[in-house]
Amino acid sequence: MRIAFFGTPEFAVPSLRALLEEGFEVAGVVTQPDRPRGRSRSQLLPPPVKTVALEEGLPVLQPERPVGDFAAQLAALDADLGVVVAYGHILKPAVLATPRRGMINVHASLLPHLRGAAPIQWAILNGLETTGVSIMQMEAGLDSGPVYHTIETEVAADETGGELTARLAELGAAALVESLMLAGGGDVEPVPQDHARATFAPKITRALARLDWAKDAATLARTVRAFDPEPGAWALLEGQEVKLFGGRAVNALGAAGEVLSAGTALVLGTGIGALEVTEVQPAGKKRMPVDDWVRGRGVAVGQRLT
Repeated sequence: MRIAFFGTPEFAVPSLRALLEEGFEVAGVVTQPDRPRGRSRSQLLPPPVKTVALEEGLPVLQPERPVGDFAAQLAALDADLGVVVAYGHILKPAVLATPRRGMINVHASLLPHLRGAAPIQWAILNGLETTGVSIMQMEAGLDSGPVYHTIETEVAADETGGELTARLAELGAAALVESLMLAGGGDVEPVPQDHARATFAPKITRALARLDWAKDAATLARTVRAFDPEPGAWALLEGQEVKLFGGRAVNALGAAGEVLSAGTALVLGTGIGALEVTEVQPAGKKRMPVDDWVRGRGVAVGQRLT
């Protein structure tokens, strides 16, 4: 079976490596273009998936958007199946139909729950105790196709978005290989989703990542964990942005956003209870322990984050 692999971030790398290690023939890799990084924006860095593809000597396609003559470029790979893992673009029906057996997707939730762009962050934001990965047949709808296989996992009480992403990337790779093995033997048929039970995980916005101190501490702690390491839950201190990490709810009373204590941890008042954080990233600086920030006189008891 010849596979065209679509993917961009680090999340997709375990799936690509798993296909190669299990002996599947990867005809080529489709990923996003190299992007400028750093303050000067002068250095172009390749997507993680491209780095792996080049190491393995695989053809790489990097369309700005997979439209226009891209379907013809994909057809030239002569793929039996397309595999999509966090590619980052919606694929048109003409592209989905190009591989002879269509395209499947590794989605980081237990469908039909959390369809959309950010299922990992929303699993934590919503306080879910379990989540997982689904292998889905792709169609024109948003993550609405029938499901071949799922693997479920618990969400740890203190797990961050980054930690859960890494775990689900490995689970997704395992689920993908299992699904392809079963499909090769004719032992699996996809099960239609119950659309009435669908929930959604929309794209993360800057506004969503801003902490609302009127909310309860448990909700704010989940927000801090969900957006760790990216994009970082944030607030303003004296008009300057500061990102907060290592959040948990604690028993303390104070005005919303008020710094109640500042030592090895920062304790801040909320609508109900208090939020404790252990790391911060002030504007223009690197992420650091709270006590380094305190020693540098970056924050003091009585100040207020908004």
